[in-house]
Amino acid sequence: MLNKSTSFFALGLVMGALLCAAAFVGLTRQERGQAGTGNATVLRLAHGLDQQHPVHAALEFFAKRVGELSGGELVVKVFPNGQLGSEPECVEQLQRGALAMVKTSAGPMENFVQAMAAFSLPYLFRDEGHYWNVLNGPVGQELLASGASVGIRGLCYMDAGARSFYTIGKPILAPDDARGLKIRTLSSQMARDFMIKLDAGPTPIPWGELYTALQQRMVDGAENNPPSYLSSRHFEVAREFSLNEHTRIPDIIIFSQTIWEKLTSRQHAWIEQAAAESVTFQRDLWREKTAEALELLREAGVTIHYPDQRAFADATASLADGYDGTPVGELIRRIREEK
Repeated sequence: MLNKSTSFFALGLVMGALLCAAAFVGLTRQERGQAGTGNATVLRLAHGLDQQHPVHAALEFFAKRVGELSGGELVVKVFPNGQLGSEPECVEQLQRGALAMVKTSAGPMENFVQAMAAFSLPYLFRDEGHYWNVLNGPVGQELLASGASVGIRGLCYMDAGARSFYTIGKPILAPDDARGLKIRTLSSQMARDFMIKLDAGPTPIPWGELYTALQQRMVDGAENNPPSYLSSRHFEVAREFSLNEHTRIPDIIIFSQTIWEKLTSRQHAWIEQAAAESVTFQRDLWREKTAEALELLREAGVTIHYPDQRAFADATASLADGYDGTPVGELIRRIREEK
């Protein structure tokens, strides 16, 4: 027969398991004291980047501001490094209400919201100014709202710069140089089609497994922005970086629609204000860290190439034709017409 102490211990284990499975949970007594409230609600935010990445810094800034604005009523817990799963896995958890928020690239989001495929079209944006005009304008805001029917609420965009190739041994200086190479891609049909157009072999691999895949030559290269290339330490294996800047795919913070509906309008306002402030913080930090990353990569002995981007754009221009007459094609048209 269980004694009273053991019974309470067993009950505590059961309750703890139930609380940890929830997307937002009550804090421990110590954490409540730190938060300054006995009624704090925890919102878990997952992402796959490491803790040195500028996006992680922006997410920590967001979490801090939510706590400050809410007076400790809301506490955002950030889980980096893919601790809670890959980006697609975390999005699925978010849909079920097992996570409150996820930072994801818009690339894999096309598997949940088809219209997001437009972001992965090579050379869709003319420049950075055009990119932000679209994200902050009607098209960008419509896309943030477009996942409501599948349990996803877009909160804000964060800068993820331009994606470029990095490879082992042979640099990609022209479209023909990609022929026959196995290149890691995002889990995106548009990203795969782009590689196929270059006669390369698209190989989707979770971000957290990519260093080992490069080391073991499972792939010949990958593509990403300078801060991610640096912080992941992929440059230790793939030392040829070609700044062809083929896509500008934003990061997005998404919120579980199920959990959002359980929060009050006042809590919504705190979260939205913190998100807006974190976007400004992150954009400034991103510019700084991109320049810093390129300098550190040079110092580390990486060869940085500046290929003719027009050659890549011309070689892949027909990709958009396959979307004519579709909602994605209409979105591409609207983006291109944005001033």
